[in-house]
Amino acid sequence: MKSIDEQIKIIKRGVVQICEEKELREKIKKNNPLRVKLGVDPTAGELHLGFTVVLRKLRQFQDLGHQAVLIIGSYTAQVGDPSGRDKTRPQLSEEDVIANAEFYLEQAGKVLDLEKLEVCYNGDWFKKMNFLDVITMLSKSTVARTLEREDFSNRYSAGTPIYLHEFVYPLMQGYDSVMIKADVELGGTDQTFNLMVGRDLQRDAGQAPQVCITMPLLEGLDGVRKMSKSYGNYVGVSDAPNDMFGKLMSISDELMWKYYELLTEIPLVKISEMKEDIAGGKLHPMDVKKNLAINIISQYYDEETAKNARAEFEKVFSKGNLPDDIPEFKLAEEEKELNFLKILTETKMAPSGGEVRRLIKQGAVSIDGEKVSGISIVRPDKEEFVIKVGKRRFLRIIKK
Repeated sequence: MKSIDEQIKIIKRGVVQICEEKELREKIKKNNPLRVKLGVDPTAGELHLGFTVVLRKLRQFQDLGHQAVLIIGSYTAQVGDPSGRDKTRPQLSEEDVIANAEFYLEQAGKVLDLEKLEVCYNGDWFKKMNFLDVITMLSKSTVARTLEREDFSNRYSAGTPIYLHEFVYPLMQGYDSVMIKADVELGGTDQTFNLMVGRDLQRDAGQAPQVCITMPLLEGLDGVRKMSKSYGNYVGVSDAPNDMFGKLMSISDELMWKYYELLTEIPLVKISEMKEDIAGGKLHPMDVKKNLAINIISQYYDEETAKNARAEFEKVFSKGNLPDDIPEFKLAEEEKELNFLKILTETKMAPSGGEVRRLIKQGAVSIDGEKVSGISIVRPDKEEFVIKVGKRRFLRIIKK
């Protein structure tokens, strides 16, 4: 096992806060594998790169010889984490959560060593609690303290309803730490309040309080909001390599440094050198971004696949060619008009009719290179033609 200083250096990479670093050093000094907790509510099956930031930190603890413990929120997901939300989350059934968890673990295995991972479902202890147990848990906190949370405070000030079950969520997450005797808990910066509740509950239970380590929230492809499926600015870990490459090439030159730090193992010194070389004109930002995309895609596929994705990207976008594997949509011969609302939503080229309208208004939809300006147009007199949506999506229209 590495020395304490070596471990701390690795652990601190990309971290926003460690509460408290002195406690972490003391825990490592005991020379026992730490129990490092990450709780997840699998509200959806697909993982994106934003969530791998904290998964990668958990893997670092595994590689340092510590015990990673993944808590599947089979009960907390049914409550709904209010963190960072301006309205109440929808509640899920336990069956939905378990189904999502299976796909979640499959994808998480691309980051974590599943053979060494301890997986727990918090329904295993919450379903055994009686009502008095719940009352006892609720007595460990106050309404005033809970309203200190920025998201709750904002909702309260705005008159947006806050339901009582949402108040219970931080206590449930903290109780998970008590049940598994966590030494460390990981989470995004939006989880700070919940993680600190865990420290309080552990003290109350006579346990040493966990060290809380928070990671930054990764901005999505728009460079503004955090990566999220609901914002459509995400890169999924199960995305096709060509899609991943194209998406990653769309991030800003400034944001790519954060991706380098949080999504790769490239030494920070090397990253600083690349910044200097770009500033000095020795490197082109485009080449550095392509190397970033290759590094990330190689983690989920392999290097050869990543390089093929680069070649395809360069073929299509650098040389103005079309990709080889364009999906096809068969249009009946009697259909004399192209209805973009129908075609683009049915083929999932756009998530909604509203998005189709927005794309057309922005000039982001074209047929064989010519932009379209209306929701529907007269069908071109061709055997086949290609619709392009945005920069990376293509659809070949052919006759039935």
